[in-house]
Amino acid sequence: MFINNFDPVAIEIFSLSIRWYSLSYIFGILLGWLLCKKIFIKNVNFSERFDDYITYLIIGIIVGGRLGYIIFYNFNYYSNNFFDIFKIWEGGMSFHGGMIGIIISSVIFAKKNNEDSFLYMDLVALVAPIGIFFGRLSNFINSELYGVPTEVPWSVIFIKVDNLARHPSQLYEAILEGIILFIILLYFKKKNYIKKPGLISALFLILYSIFRFAIEFLRVPDEQLGYLIFNLSMGQIISIIFILLGIVLFYFKHDNKQIN
Repeated sequence: MFINNFDPVAIEIFSLSIRWYSLSYIFGILLGWLLCKKIFIKNVNFSERFDDYITYLIIGIIVGGRLGYIIFYNFNYYSNNFFDIFKIWEGGMSFHGGMIGIIISSVIFAKKNNEDSFLYMDLVALVAPIGIFFGRLSNFINSELYGVPTEVPWSVIFIKVDNLARHPSQLYEAILEGIILFIILLYFKKKNYIKKPGLISALFLILYSIFRFAIEFLRVPDEQLGYLIFNLSMGQIISIIFILLGIVLFYFKHDNKQIN
């Protein structure tokens, strides 16, 4: 059993506090960006456009993630406290919302440059597990998105929550949605799925959503929502939708020819 009593603040300079959660976003974006530039992108001109695309990507993540949390998870509160919408530093981001924001920003940028938006989204899908990994670690440090009570030997007591031994669901997600998903997507890239724009994005939607759906059985649902239809959490319901979208996308992007 592990006792979690981490400080969510990574660095504090005078009155300025930098939290681990903020650093996870920064590290995730920077490492993903560098990996795309140094390894995945071979065309020089496209590499330069990808630099410009990053600005669109960041805006999509922040705006989409925030609006996703407000709409999917806490609409009643924010509809009565409108100005709290802008207090991002207090937390409240949705991964699925951020994903939608990335899709919209990618379509806008690609259309502006007369390109296929999946050229960008496939690259983001390849490196997104890196950001997810750091994000889930920061969730663990912050004692948020914790698991249900358990007696397994690797259970964790989150002091800031209560004295119950719980599943470290954040670490499960970091492993499955981060490390394992990254390895799987790299495998399919080596199989040249990247040459058919949209396939990597489809696989990401399907696999991430399956992992997320499974782990949510061990995670405490959002307090303001609880369990919803069929005793599923909001995260599971949204994951089902994204699994179906991923399957449809894969079907239309895969022409049943052998990929060499």
